[in-house]
Amino acid sequence: METIQLKEYNIFIGPLRESLPGFLEGLSFSALFVIADDNTREHCLPLLEGALGAYAYILIQIPPGEAHKNLDTCRQIWAQLMEERAARDALVLNLGGGVIGDMGGFCAATFKRGIRFVQVPTTLLSQVDASIGGKLGIDFLQAKNSIGLFRNPEGVFIDPVFLSTLPRRELRSGYAEVIKHCLIADAGQWQSLQGLHNLEEARWEELIIPSLLIKKRVAEADPFEKGLRKALNFGHTIGHAIEGFALETDAPLLHGEAVAIGMACEAYLSAKITGLPANDVEQVGRYILQHYGHHPLAPAHYEAYLSLMGNDKKNEGRRINFSLINPIGQAIINQHCPPEMIIESLDYYNTLAEL
Repeated sequence: METIQLKEYNIFIGPLRESLPGFLEGLSFSALFVIADDNTREHCLPLLEGALGAYAYILIQIPPGEAHKNLDTCRQIWAQLMEERAARDALVLNLGGGVIGDMGGFCAATFKRGIRFVQVPTTLLSQVDASIGGKLGIDFLQAKNSIGLFRNPEGVFIDPVFLSTLPRRELRSGYAEVIKHCLIADAGQWQSLQGLHNLEEARWEELIIPSLLIKKRVAEADPFEKGLRKALNFGHTIGHAIEGFALETDAPLLHGEAVAIGMACEAYLSAKITGLPANDVEQVGRYILQHYGHHPLAPAHYEAYLSLMGNDKKNEGRRINFSLINPIGQAIINQHCPPEMIIESLDYYNTLAEL
């Protein structure tokens, strides 16, 4: 069992049975609510029940996926909390990936001006990314996480056993955040990743802990994303736009799949704006291609992507804000790129199909 101590809560990494029961004993709560979606109820709730033991809970079940990370689902959650007469000393346990962690935490933090919540992330993406930083929220009008707030959980419980319940595509999505953390803050770990060609061979705990420590360092230095923490947005300005657009089509992309595309594009922008060497741009592009394949970006959609980037909450005025890299392992925040250069980066990504 590993414990990462943050200023306001701890992250427990290891078997849930060893960490969760004792933690709950130390809390006083009038009722325990578990928020799960259709998938985590089937695959993850039995594992949670084994750790909860005699603790009774009330299940709030919601539909799965980013498409339901919206006000309609929040209304469902709030309505059930109200119907069950949840008091301000109730406790919410969010069992699921980033969607449930973001939305369940948001609903808890806003219900009756805030009730406590615990995160049990079940996807690789949520374990290495959403478990630190207290960022909660939902999507609105195609803009990702555009309504939300900062609020820390009582604790986070990461059990790698949940990763065995995931399809390969979900694992691959989460791996994008591991890649990102290395590119912005750990050049040595980035070089180590070059030896990992097949995610089925990954030793996840050995990858999760260094990734969490990177995010811990960045998030604690800048808890409200005023400066350094913006480094964590590498790949996300373009990635969020691609993800938001694809969400409205019949071929939606997972978050990490879109961020992988964004990192390839933003590595290109890093060469143009911050001087990232061409061989590093190529290395990033090839690695993304190796693990994610190629998803062509139709030039007819470029204006829609730019429009979504223009609504990104990280922007300053009318300028589209990026976090770029140079060298690998070091981020440079608050970089602004003109639309024509962003289009160049999308064109560059399309050329990767020829590699």
